[in-house]
Amino acid sequence: MAIKIRLARGGSKKRPFYRIVAADSRMPRDGRFIEKLGTYNPLLPKDSEERVKMDVERIQYWMSQGAQTTDRVARFLEAAGVVEKKERSNPKKAVPGKAATERAEAKAAKAADAADAAPAAEEATAE
Repeated sequence: MAIKIRLARGGSKKRPFYRIVAADSRMPRDGRFIEKLGTYNPLLPKDSEERVKMDVERIQYWMSQGAQTTDRVARFLEAAGVVEKKERSNPKKAVPGKAATERAEAKAAKAADAADAAPAAEEATAE
């Protein structure tokens, strides 16, 4: 039986609230789970201690039994210092899109034209 430590959604429409659970990977997201390990409330501010609550000892127990964490839960554990930070590589995320690149080029060209025009205006007033 493959165990996953993942989020199970609760809360009403547009008011999400998640339980961190250990569940069989074959069960539905909000379906049957083995044990509740914590909560996550994304509506709270990021610096709030109430935003993510975890039973770290039980999570470590399940991980020692072979449970795999989902990406989001792994990030919570990294932030808590339970597991070492995993190197992630998404090089295209930082690259601006086509429209942003065109805007940046146009802005640079406009700034260069303004810089060229400024010394000419200073020379005309100095004479």
